[in-house]
Amino acid sequence: MKLNDLRPNAGATKTRKRVGRGPGSGLGKTAARGMNGQKSRAGYSQKRGFEGGQMPLQRRLPKRGFTNIFRKEYTVLNLSALERVEKSEILLEDYRDLGFVKDYQAGIKILGDGELNRALTIHAHKFSKSAREKIEKAGGKCVEIA
Repeated sequence: MKLNDLRPNAGATKTRKRVGRGPGSGLGKTAARGMNGQKSRAGYSQKRGFEGGQMPLQRRLPKRGFTNIFRKEYTVLNLSALERVEKSEILLEDYRDLGFVKDYQAGIKILGDGELNRALTIHAHKFSKSAREKIEKAGGKCVEIA
């Protein structure tokens, strides 16, 4: 095999549509653009959301509220899920290994839903007040990561 023998697999490439090459091609004269109008001209480009002069959807809908662009979205985990873990200390890497999170956005927050019956040292970015109380009541520790 030589470099000049290399070819793409059959069906991997398509031939380019050559428009405006005479009536025999089937794509001549108007070059598959129809008759007149804005879209048939060269250099045509449309603004996003343009609806032919009709009021666009994003302008028809009412605008409400406020979106804080600096908001931190935490991945939440309940104590009931951590109760089933065999380890005595849960580190940040363990959440992914145990299948609790795929990828945490701003961090992990532990919520107090469920009961904890043994001492656990839990590393997380945030803890709810009830979660912190239940962990410390069971003899565990909350390690908050900045």
